[in-house]
This record gives sequence, structure tokens and C-alpha cells, in this order.
Amino acid sequence: MQWQGFAEQMAVLARDLLAKESVQETLDAISAAAVQLVDGCDAAGIMAVRKGRAITLSSYGEMVEESDRIQGELGEGPCYDLARRENGERTYWVTDMTRPQPSWPAYAEAARGLGIGSMTGILLYTDKEDFGALDLYARRPGTFTQDIEAAGWMLASHAAVALASARTIDQLEHAMETRHAIGEAMGILMERHRMTEDDAFSVLRRISQHHNIKLRDVALRIRSEHDRP
Repeated sequence: MQWQGFAEQMAVLARDLLAKESVQETLDAISAAAVQLVDGCDAAGIMAVRKGRAITLSSYGEMVEESDRIQGELGEGPCYDLARRENGERTYWVTDMTRPQPSWPAYAEAARGLGIGSMTGILLYTDKEDFGALDLYARRPGTFTQDIEAAGWMLASHAAVALASARTIDQLEHAMETRHAIGEAMGILMERHRMTEDDAFSVLRRISQHHNIKLRDVALRIRSEHDRP
């Protein structure tokens, strides 16, 4: 592998990922980059496991979503185990899926039917959180060598930092939108019922608690009703 060229591509990717406007755009760009930058990679995706359920956060190329679905239904598979941190591993490497896979016998049989010859995966994580597993697929057995695994690690490291940044920005934007919606709803209540600011906020909070609805959703509902002709 030409490491100098790959390093230059990683630098460009890092800038591109940080420029994405949402978490989903960042996830999709990571999956696409894996296929475009890693030699022999035919498809890639990011899987997370939430409450035992396999969730495809992003996919690029054929076989990814079906592979994730099968692993979730069977409760086994290399991506599934990695994403749920079952054994503490941060990577996996299946050199030849045409051979028996004692750890995932049912999934391996299904994977062969999907045309998967080899796989590798790297956990996307920072010191504070993990984002799921980045999974790389190849139709040909023996595709993912040690060099390719190292390339995957580099890609995953850049991806995790970009995801952490994207999530932080997304959370900040969401918080700003929430504050704006609550402020507008309070203003509506204050004008309509001649309330003080504290009283208006207390009304919003009581509705939220009584109906078990998020404060932001209560505010959006009040604003929506006010805007109706």
C-alpha cells in the first residue's frame, strides 16, 4: 500500500468530514470513504447495537443492510459482537468467509449466500463514547491484509473524531432550537394570559410533567396552535 498517498487522502478526508453539516452526513461520508480508500473494499457500513437490536446507521454498497439485518435476527456475527462490545475487542478480521466460522456458524452460512468473501471491522470510539462499528466487506476472500487493517484503523480514528465533533455541533444546534422554541411559547402565554415570565415557564413545565412530554415538544405545540389561522 502506498502510505504517503493514503496519508494525503486521510488529511483531505479529515477536512471533508469536519465540514459535514449533520451527524448522518458524517456517517454516510465515512462509509463511502471506506470503499473509496481501502483497497479491495466492495461495501462498508456502520452498525450500532441498542438494547440488543442491530441498527444500520449508514451503508455504502450492496450487502451491508442485509448483513446487519441477519446478524440482528440471529444475535450473532462479527459486526454485531463488535458493536455491542461483547468481548472487549476493538476490531475483528475474517480472512476467508468460505471457511467454517465456529464463532458465528449461522451468520457465516448466510454471509456466503450474500457473496461475502472476507470482512474486517473497527470500533468507532473516543475516550468518552463509542459510535458503533465500521464494517468493511469484500467479495474476494483474503482481501483484508494487515496493511489494510492498519488503513482501517487510520480511517476509523479520523472518523471517530469527526463524529464526536458532528454530534457536539448537532447537540448544540438542538439546544439552541429548544431554547428558541421555549422562549417563543413563553412569550405567547405571557401575551395571551398576561402572565409573568416565571409563571409562563411554570405552565410549560407542569404540562410537560403531567403529560410526560418533553418541554420542547410542549413549546412547539403551543407555537403551532398559535400560528394556525
